[in-house]
Amino acid sequence: MERFAELLDDLYFTNSNLAKETILSNYLRSTPDPDRGWALAAIAGTLTFDLFKRNVIKSLMMDRMDPFLFDISRHYVGEMSETVALAWPRSDDPVRLNRLPSLHEVIGEFQSRSKVEIRDYLIILLDNMSPSQRWALLKLGTRGLRIGMSARSVKQTLAKMKGVDIDIVEAAWHGLTPPYQDLFAWVDGRAELPDMSQIVTFSPVMLAHPIDEEKDLARITPATHQAEWKWDGIRIQIASNGKEGDDREAKVFSRKGEDISASFPDLIDVVDFNGVIDGELVVRPNGDIGSFNDLQQRLNKKKPTKTLIEKFPAHVIAYDVMEWESETLRHLPLIRRRETLKRVVEAYSDDYITLSETLPFKTVEDLIALREQAAQTGGLIEGLMVKDINSVYTSGRPKHAWYKWKRDPFLLDAVLMYARRGTGKRSSFYSDYTFGLWDEDGALLPIGKAYFGFTDEELKKIDNWVRSHKLNRFGPVQEVKKELVFEVAFDAAQVSSRHKSGYALRFPRIHRIRWDKPAAEADRIETLAKLVGA
Repeated sequence: MERFAELLDDLYFTNSNLAKETILSNYLRSTPDPDRGWALAAIAGTLTFDLFKRNVIKSLMMDRMDPFLFDISRHYVGEMSETVALAWPRSDDPVRLNRLPSLHEVIGEFQSRSKVEIRDYLIILLDNMSPSQRWALLKLGTRGLRIGMSARSVKQTLAKMKGVDIDIVEAAWHGLTPPYQDLFAWVDGRAELPDMSQIVTFSPVMLAHPIDEEKDLARITPATHQAEWKWDGIRIQIASNGKEGDDREAKVFSRKGEDISASFPDLIDVVDFNGVIDGELVVRPNGDIGSFNDLQQRLNKKKPTKTLIEKFPAHVIAYDVMEWESETLRHLPLIRRRETLKRVVEAYSDDYITLSETLPFKTVEDLIALREQAAQTGGLIEGLMVKDINSVYTSGRPKHAWYKWKRDPFLLDAVLMYARRGTGKRSSFYSDYTFGLWDEDGALLPIGKAYFGFTDEELKKIDNWVRSHKLNRFGPVQEVKKELVFEVAFDAAQVSSRHKSGYALRFPRIHRIRWDKPAAEADRIETLAKLVGA
């Protein structure tokens, strides 16, 4: 456990991505199995279990520290695990350990103990640890690790250790589970790379670059590119082995490789092909493509009810096909892959899978018009995808292959109502903002929250403004005078019964701070209502 804590400390305080990869590589080469595999899973975010719950940590601290003092300490530090790691008091009667257990021993102990025993074991470890070790344990135990190293960079580290292309590591990664001993046997040269050909697993996706209107539009012609709508759903992948009976296996994966099949059994039930399809997942209430808010009714529902499925049936807009009948199609140009995809989709009812429409255009002006058309859909369509028809399917974000050209965001002038201090580096600043619009009676109704879209210098100015315009305080939330206007950008808005205003914003962020604008001139709820067609 000491080495794992040292690793996290080194990674956390290192900014360079290359330096982080070197630090992780040195750790993996010098640490035995299974500790290094568990460490890798913790950093890559592939642990599928909590060792203990956050409320257990808080409960332990409430027994050891005045709740009010702990609360203000946590708000000052900005993060609970770090606060506990620093403030954990010396025990009058500790159970002393001769040594801290190894990482895999810690994981094994927590997984084998009852709730009461987990609490007791956690106390023993925290009593015997330094602050940095406590922080590492608490972050590991609650799967809250954030050290600035993505799963992709973890795979890149393994690829460099083995001296292979990252795609080789990617191809095996999602079919393996922690602590990855088969993977390390291959990296160490003790075994062949595990065969994933018979396993239904996630394949790394191809991503698009935001279009540079000054440089990229000149590259695009009807002879070299195709245009498609960029729907506001979630990017998914459907993989199936095409077998029947008990051997049949089909899965739906999110863009990051998370298995979300349990949330969409209606889709799993109809998939019987042998291959991997890339597409956009939406829902179709009343037979029409619904909003992202509609889709959220199905997301993260591990056991959706029959009523929920019937009200919001799943639907896939298919973009691409990477594998078919046990053969990879990644090396083929997009125009060839689309021919196969069309044949695949034709076998399915339009209720479940449809082919992404290619949009005819002759000039750049035609593309601009299509992009403007997307803006008239109330947020159902985010913009355009423009793809080189000769592009092969490569994981990552290859240059000049696929472009995303999102429509301009919607803008509203809203009034700041409440502020809350941030976390981590922003723990000393009021950086989380709730804002609202005026209703017909002259009252402000909250429409959303945002905590980014401004510079560090602007954050300091807003923080100073909040501190000098305080009204009431509600726990960690500070009410302020209704005088500061934010120009808020957002991607879509939906009617929502969960919010007092009756509306919810999709992806709100601060676009501009209107120091010059009187709050009385901010937008009204009617403006938002017109936007969503209410």
